[in-house]
Amino acid sequence: MVTPLSTLRAQEGATIDLGRLTEGIIEPMPFALPAFQAEVAGSEQMAAQISQVVAEDLTGTGLFRQLPASSFISTPASFGAPVAFPDWRAINAQALVTGAVAVNGNQVTVKFRLYDVFTGAEMGDGLQLSGTTDAWRRMAHQVADVVYSRITGEAGYFDSRVVYIAETGPKDDRAKRVAIMDYDGANVQFLTDSSAIVLAPRFSPDGQRILYTSFGSGFPRINVLDVANPAGQQQLQTAPGEMAFSPRFSRDGRQVIYSLANGGNTDIYRSDLTTGQFTRLTNTPAIETAPSFSPDGSQIVFESDRSGSQQLYIMSANGGEPQRISFGSGRYGTPVWSPRGDLIAFTKQESGRFHIGVMRTDGSEERLLTSSFLDEGPTWAPNGRVIMFARETQGADGTSALYSVDITGRNLRRVSTPQGGSDPSWGPLQR
Repeated sequence: MVTPLSTLRAQEGATIDLGRLTEGIIEPMPFALPAFQAEVAGSEQMAAQISQVVAEDLTGTGLFRQLPASSFISTPASFGAPVAFPDWRAINAQALVTGAVAVNGNQVTVKFRLYDVFTGAEMGDGLQLSGTTDAWRRMAHQVADVVYSRITGEAGYFDSRVVYIAETGPKDDRAKRVAIMDYDGANVQFLTDSSAIVLAPRFSPDGQRILYTSFGSGFPRINVLDVANPAGQQQLQTAPGEMAFSPRFSRDGRQVIYSLANGGNTDIYRSDLTTGQFTRLTNTPAIETAPSFSPDGSQIVFESDRSGSQQLYIMSANGGEPQRISFGSGRYGTPVWSPRGDLIAFTKQESGRFHIGVMRTDGSEERLLTSSFLDEGPTWAPNGRVIMFARETQGADGTSALYSVDITGRNLRRVSTPQGGSDPSWGPLQR
């Protein structure tokens, strides 16, 4: 629950123009975040934890730089105390976040305000969030999302989750489980056991269901599970001998697009989850896989070797003649349409190196964001500004891990997970 505290509206002042982000010239904004006030005795630890997560969310974007507490000239005596703006201007803080936390039993209330230091004005309404103590991290992410949104003018992405493959064991005998976590690697939960090889988990648009490929029957099959009840699962029906893999939900979550291999031929199909009816969308001798819907659901981007090498194509969501969009050197795969609709992320293999890259939907303005022995499987943050992917290190003892990078390639960060990780899929903002 979110409750407004004040009626003072945002005014011009401390902002970040994310339109310049693609040029890679954003200077991190210095901000101050004094430890949130503990309004009830015993709330001190929770207040410190929430303050820390909010600061980590903001600094992790590469767009913000937190000023150290040792530089503060003064701090608010209480949440409602007047702000001494000259003291914050003196240390060059452009934005100031203040907050308070009250824990009563298993309930916690978080209040916060955001100020433009140079204008001395509050940016938007103060807000109050309430929930259980178990949800304290989520409330911290929600605070950071509001701060991010008011300063950048775009939606945040911190209150979101990622589904991925958690990996343990040596490279040649890895145990794999479908797992779900907060975007920053916290609160990991396992949704399947390691009795069968599992691959390519993908969130539904509402974040309530997950598709994944399982080899439990000896052949790849596509399963659908409910995040709230992972024990109850549905399997996409296929004929004996057919192999189904690389699934993704349609925009409304009612259909699935996927690859189906039959008799040595691999094409893209669409299936209705309610009726089981399916439609074949491609029909060539080529290997065609890794389909991804455009945000409006009207088009599909996919990879195919119909031209003689692995390249990217776009076609209508109903099939038809596709248009090739990748023309650089090397091989292209695992395309994913940005939720903003403006870019397509992909994996590229060239000269013995793997890259995560982005291009416009017509194939122009290709940019490679990463380079390593093996980078693959990009997935977009809900706001289309950050990409998560998997990185494998070289050698028999090589390990897998998840990384994130912004669309300029300037903010590469490892995502902390308890085990190795691969095949990430970023879900929507939680409701």
